[in-house]
Amino acid sequence: MGFDLTAATVIFFVASLIVAGAVSGVFIGVSNKMDRSLSEKLDKMRGQIDTEFMIINDNEEIPEENGHYIFYLKNIGDSNLVTNNETFQLLVDGGILPKTSYYFSVDYIQPGQVATIYVDMGVISSGEHNLMVVGSTAIKKDFVFKI
Repeated sequence: MGFDLTAATVIFFVASLIVAGAVSGVFIGVSNKMDRSLSEKLDKMRGQIDTEFMIINDNEEIPEENGHYIFYLKNIGDSNLVTNNETFQLLVDGGILPKTSYYFSVDYIQPGQVATIYVDMGVISSGEHNLMVVGSTAIKKDFVFKI
């Protein structure tokens, strides 16, 4: 009788170790997946925080040059900004400007520097408008101006 009780106890002990191992394996897998997901989200947030810019024009006097309106984009973030038609999208009054209707003066700007955006005069009529500049990390800035 004593051996039967000991055998049953050992069997229950081994079974509980197997169950505990399986449960801990599941928890480890779930926690690793959560860790990867949080790391990806933090990297994206860090990129958004490092990407900060603003339009620094006078909204009453938009300069013109060779058939283009000129807008100034200042990098106020902590990292370089790649400035081209692939990384920045422009919208005027809610309509997306074709990528062929604007270009940047430089390929990238360092923190504190300014790039010039040349927008074809044919895509903006006279009157009051809203220019929205959207960066690659979905950071956007609105600028209300008058032509």
